Amino acid sequence: MKKVKITILKTTFQEDLANEYGVEGLSTCPLMKEGEVYYADYAKPDGFCDEAWKAIYQYVFALAHGANDIWYYSDWIKTPGVAIVSCNDGLRPVIMKLEATYIESEAEG
Repeated sequence: MKKVKITILKTTFQEDLANEYGVEGLSTCPLMKEGEVYYADYAKPDGFCDEAWKAIYQYVFALAHGANDIWYYSDWIKTPGVAIVSCNDGLRPVIMKLEATYIESEAEG
């Protein structure tokens, strides 16, 4: 199993939806910052948002286990070993790039 590099590409804010549904003072995600990099395999990296992890872990798991083909029906990402994903926060979604690496995972213990 290999490590997967997770890069935070964008922290976004859906102002129109936040104005209608969000609490007063809501802004972009306070947990994730553009440019941050994490490495993961089967486990959530330290400091990584729990909700974001739930939204992306299946892609991380697939890449960590060698899924290197073009995703789905070649109608999404053009680069093998890469996925562009987001967390499930509809008001302030965070966009992430997942990349397969050659870095071997080490068993914890």
